[in-house]
Amino acid sequence: MHWDIVIDNFDYFLWGQTKFDLVFPFIHNVGGMLSAIIMAGLGIFGAFWIGMAAGLMRLSKRWWLKIPAVLYVEMVRGMPLLLLIFWFFFLAPVLIGQSLPAFSTTVFCFMIFTGAYVGEIVRAGVLALPKGQLEAARGSGLSQVQAMCFVILPQALRNMIPSFVNQFVSLTKDTSLAAILGVNELTRTGVQVDNREMVASFEVWITIAGLYFLLCFLLTSYSRRLEAQLSRYQARDR
Repeated sequence: MHWDIVIDNFDYFLWGQTKFDLVFPFIHNVGGMLSAIIMAGLGIFGAFWIGMAAGLMRLSKRWWLKIPAVLYVEMVRGMPLLLLIFWFFFLAPVLIGQSLPAFSTTVFCFMIFTGAYVGEIVRAGVLALPKGQLEAARGSGLSQVQAMCFVILPQALRNMIPSFVNQFVSLTKDTSLAAILGVNELTRTGVQVDNREMVASFEVWITIAGLYFLLCFLLTSYSRRLEAQLSRYQARDR
């Protein structure tokens, strides 16, 4: 066993060769687990708002809002994430005349890809509520937008939390695909150390798996706590 190799390279697994004072001014230079966390965080944030917009557009009765949302969701959900990453990475230079950094490309693809699934979660969460909720809100004098923002979505979001978390955990693991474009995230640091040392493949990949598990476990634990808090608030309101 060669756990000493893992110990010697553990800081490289966590943040690559980047010093903490360089993380935010030069975000593209981060590496390791820190890079995976940043990519997942940015991807989750962007996907939430993209998915929220797509889900509400699909619920709209206006065809010029509904049809683009339907096309976006169905097209993106019908292709693998890896294909989407390659597509954006090689198509961007043709469209804008210059190549995009691999880090930016993968984060943008994470937002677009996960946003399509979040859109379906939002649509299903809203449709799961009784239709009388919207009718009662409209009857009280609220507009369609006000009723959706202040009555429907607050109730639906509580029911969406488990589905959101499942999708965001999946995105956290999917950050490993950024290694295909050369982004020095957690999986690629494992490849680099494994190729350099040649004698500690088992120890290296057990460590990488453990770090991914830690990220996903923390995310699911926080979601369970948040779900419990929202349930208590809901019960108190009743």
